[in-house]
Amino acid sequence: MRAALIQMPVTADKTRNIETACRNIRDARQRGADIAVLPEMFCCPYDNACFRAFGEAAGGPAQRALSALAAELGMYIVGGSLPELEGERVYNTCYVYGRQGEVLARHRKIHLFDIDVAGGQRFKESDTFSSGQSITTFQTEFGLMGLCICFDLRFEELARCMCLRGAQCIFVPAAFNMTTGPAHWDLLFRQRAVDNQCFTVGVSPARDEGASYVAYGHSMAADPWGTVLCQAGAEETTLYADLDFSRVSAVRAQLPILSARRTDLYEVRER
Repeated sequence: MRAALIQMPVTADKTRNIETACRNIRDARQRGADIAVLPEMFCCPYDNACFRAFGEAAGGPAQRALSALAAELGMYIVGGSLPELEGERVYNTCYVYGRQGEVLARHRKIHLFDIDVAGGQRFKESDTFSSGQSITTFQTEFGLMGLCICFDLRFEELARCMCLRGAQCIFVPAAFNMTTGPAHWDLLFRQRAVDNQCFTVGVSPARDEGASYVAYGHSMAADPWGTVLCQAGAEETTLYADLDFSRVSAVRAQLPILSARRTDLYEVRER
């Protein structure tokens, strides 16, 4: 499977953002991509003041554009994330489209990004968003894939659940910032890949120093051994990662981490 990691700029013009995403996806298909991955909030500034205003209900314009493009190009699209409106609630949601434009998966971000780092970033997604309630995987002809959004990746239990279902790759639309990105971005993607002996693919917006929330960038893919297959800088770019899923079974055979787990001893009694 050839994955295109589309690290695109995100502006305050939703229509322009959708057009940019679609143009880059078309280019990726011409370069042989089977699946294109967009960043978290690809059509909306990452700002609580913007989420509801830029939001859309099921079947909204961003979703229609990506669904139609997936069908036209005959490729998979992991549609980054967008503010999804449902009644009075807003969710940080990723839709995945199949080769015929059908919705293969909808993931609502489970773990909301509520942080307050001394001397660094402060943000509370829960001021606007509601939490998702489901672990998300989706089927392709290449095998089962996992899906989560940004802060979700920090929770090992979630990644493990996806891989125990059979996920060979975890796709992560994300937007780490200039506090958490330099500290943890590479570490988390390599760590989840090694812990679960799977591929990880993370896609960020390109960095905009003038934005209210400055994304780190550095979209990347790692293999089940923890090797970085590709990584961007801060700029607008599209990376390509060729994911050979025979690598998953090979690594799992050499290091039997998943099969050697002692679940009889792992009961957790939280205080």
